Amino acid sequence: MQKKKVPSMVKDEQLIQIRREQLIKGAVKLFKEKGFHRTTTREMAKEAGFSIGTLYEYIGSKEDVLYLVCDSIYEEVRTRLDAHLAKNEAGMDRLRQVIASLFKVMDEMQDEVLIMYQEAKSLPKESLSYVLKKEAEMTALVESAVREASEQGSIAPLDPTEMEILANNIMVAGQMWTFRRWTVQKACTLSEYTAVQSKLLLSSLTVEAK
Repeated sequence: MQKKKVPSMVKDEQLIQIRREQLIKGAVKLFKEKGFHRTTTREMAKEAGFSIGTLYEYIGSKEDVLYLVCDSIYEEVRTRLDAHLAKNEAGMDRLRQVIASLFKVMDEMQDEVLIMYQEAKSLPKESLSYVLKKEAEMTALVESAVREASEQGSIAPLDPTEMEILANNIMVAGQMWTFRRWTVQKACTLSEYTAVQSKLLLSSLTVEAK
């Protein structure tokens, strides 16, 4: 699925990028404080530093802003996740690193992740489908690490369905650090949480040394 083309009256692509980055930054701040539905486009424009008329030169609707925010957050999560991952790890070590890196990114971007999952449901169908595809791509990255570990014999053999479910379990465990932070983060540090979740997720898959 292709990225949605957000309408703009401005033809200068560099200027569009600059203005939309300002808009996204301001919108994220407001969505944290008030949520998407309670935030007006006038407030978004003011927070971004320009007029409501200027705002509509770079978007077609309020939902376009939410789409830009969700897309930007997913790109940032993916960029940070890639940055945390060392390319020289393999097998179980690689899988553990993927888990730790995912959890670290979820910790670094807690507010943004909450916004993305809480407000994405307000997107039009086509935009929501694109955002969900981004989520699927992230899950596929985790699943590839699971598959690699299974194929190398670092973990017990898994069939395709088991690999997919484990990858989704890992994603949900990472999101839980954010979604249930009001209780989980009182119980343990991120390092402790990562260790416990890694044990729970992977202990049954450990291959005994011969």
